[in-house]
Amino acid sequence: MEKRDYYEVLEVPREAGEDDIKKAYRKKALLFHPDKNPGDKSAEEKFKEATEAYEVLKDSQKRQLYDQYGHQGLQGGGFNGFSGGSYGFDLSDALRAFMRDFGGFGFDGFDDIFGGASRSRGRSGPQRGRDLRISIPLTLEEIANGVEKKLNVTRQVNCENCDGTGAEPGTSKKTCPRCQGSGEQRTVSRSLLGQMIRVSPCPYCSGTGQIIEKPCIECAGNGRRKGKSQVKVKFPPGVTAGNYIPVRNMGDTGPRGGPAGDLLVIVDEQEHEHFTRHGDDIVCEQAISFSQAALGDEIKVPSLEGDISLKIPAGTQSGKIFRLRGQGIPHLNGYGRGDELVRVLVITPNKLSSEEKELFARLAHLGKDRPLKVDKSFFEKLRETLGV
Repeated sequence: MEKRDYYEVLEVPREAGEDDIKKAYRKKALLFHPDKNPGDKSAEEKFKEATEAYEVLKDSQKRQLYDQYGHQGLQGGGFNGFSGGSYGFDLSDALRAFMRDFGGFGFDGFDDIFGGASRSRGRSGPQRGRDLRISIPLTLEEIANGVEKKLNVTRQVNCENCDGTGAEPGTSKKTCPRCQGSGEQRTVSRSLLGQMIRVSPCPYCSGTGQIIEKPCIECAGNGRRKGKSQVKVKFPPGVTAGNYIPVRNMGDTGPRGGPAGDLLVIVDEQEHEHFTRHGDDIVCEQAISFSQAALGDEIKVPSLEGDISLKIPAGTQSGKIFRLRGQGIPHLNGYGRGDELVRVLVITPNKLSSEEKELFARLAHLGKDRPLKVDKSFFEKLRETLGV
């Protein structure tokens, strides 16, 4: 199914602020929430579609990618941050995103609007583990070509002694006497909006609905221990600093058999010896002599693929910028790549032999009647070249 424009989905202008986007999503989410439309697949798809649009537009980095490259800029490499489904992630992801930002139960009469149907989703069950973040340094060469990295991650994993249950082997769990196995506690209050019911995890059993009478001696009943895991992460060509790749279920394992969180691998772009990055273009400086500038020459300049040839025409001025097409960074999840911009600098020698002094004196005499003009500054020319 072809995706609609995210701004169209939420019915907001492209310059909409964060608050406007949040309000627009809340309106759509309350309209199409599955608990308000039980069995309505169309409403469920619209709920997921609105949530995906919200998750992208509320995040400045994802929104920048989307504004620049559209849906294609968010595909591949995990940049959507979602796990699949008709609109890029499944219903559980969409519900979790909605609950995260709007609290679900008791939000402006949310339970009363849905007639209490959403309570069935309130059961906490095993607690999800924490997401982990790790920054990985990448060189411009690795960014240009794409790279796969092996990472050793320290994380909470299932206790081997109790297999993650938290109970000493040979013993069993019992139903929580406080919540009777529901894993929930309900608090009823009244307001101008009417009766409001807040559902939260039972503090006695931590929302699991069960208690452990004899905790595991290895993990003290938590069901987890510290361990190390090795993961492989592929970075597609064209990533930039701040982009991240989620690795599903490689965060901390949840306590007592809870599902694992995710590992977010964040790109840390390293400074380069020769190049400065401007979007997908790269910029460098190259020194040339007076004679090369005046007479012209063919020189070698660095590139991300090794040295390449650059023709210097006769009469080149210091600060002149040459564009080498297609020698920059590949466009992320797209076609083509940026360019390499080479700024040449004419170097003035600070030590001259007597013969060189004589030659320069002759040149000065020959050119004394030639008018001189000031060339544009480097930054003006760079802006013109980059089109900014």
